[in-house]
Amino acid sequence: KATPLGAVAKFASSGKKSPKKDLGSMLMTYGDVYVAQVAMGASPEQLLKAFKEAMAHKGPSVIVAYTPCTAHGMKCGMGGAQQEMKRAVQAGYWLLWRYDPETGEMHLDSKKPDTPLEDFLDGEVRYNLLKRTFPENAEELFAKSSDRAKERYEKFLGMSTDHK
Repeated sequence: KATPLGAVAKFASSGKKSPKKDLGSMLMTYGDVYVAQVAMGASPEQLLKAFKEAMAHKGPSVIVAYTPCTAHGMKCGMGGAQQEMKRAVQAGYWLLWRYDPETGEMHLDSKKPDTPLEDFLDGEVRYNLLKRTFPENAEELFAKSSDRAKERYEKFLGMSTDHK
């Protein structure tokens, strides 16, 4: 499962205490897999670039996409899914990046987050429910989530060929 830290889920009614798996980073360790992380609503151009690169790669390719669903309980509704993707990237909840094992190049396509992560989390029931039912857990888990998001951005920034 990939339930994020702090989210309320079937088996985590007081908020998930551990972070979700980072599938993209795990796949990069194989050494021959093209990997990209995308979100169409945040950057259609980056999505197309990732698909083109993945198709051109001589070997396995995996594209991990941020795709909101009804279980997220978005305040904006499913009609606002594209905007929700953009908000996720702006808050650093989801990063856009591409890794080509043939060249060893990793491109961080996300800009530095410019929106507080909690603003994004407040837009989804799976998080704002935690604030209403277990406020002390929400404060702790959202702070951890924010710290992890900053660490993740710095990690990928450090790995990025474009920023060296």
